[in-house]
Amino acid sequence: MSDNNKQTVLLTLERYLPYRLSILSNKVSTLVAQSYKDKFALSITEWRIMAVLGEYPGVSADEISLKTQIEKSLISRAIGQLLKRNLIDRQTSKEDKRRSEISLSETGYLVYSEIVPLSYEYEKQLLACLNEEEQNQLSDLIDRLYAHADHLKF
Repeated sequence: MSDNNKQTVLLTLERYLPYRLSILSNKVSTLVAQSYKDKFALSITEWRIMAVLGEYPGVSADEISLKTQIEKSLISRAIGQLLKRNLIDRQTSKEDKRRSEISLSETGYLVYSEIVPLSYEYEKQLLACLNEEEQNQLSDLIDRLYAHADHLKF
């Protein structure tokens, strides 16, 4: 078949799932981030680090990168900013001197405690267009897509 006879398959970007998920994620993150950026001067990356540390105190920067799926260099820069602002603490692991353990500082935990309710309120507002059954179904579908994506190879 010659190049002239090949049909070009068009991608309808607005209906392409990876694109739609990315745009939705960006919209949601930006809206939520605005509420804590204004009051706490935190970037999205900085807040995500703090959110991980609220749930998993003492993790390493590599573990934060894995949990947030944010590039290590961005995590490293954000950790530097959070350390400067005394929102987190970093200590050398007693078990492995090559490993740093990062936790929220006392000030960081106070900020975290103020942001978490705002985050839950925003989630509630976002999901208000779905009934309880649809919310549960959406959560289950996202869990299935996460698990399935881990097994895909291209």
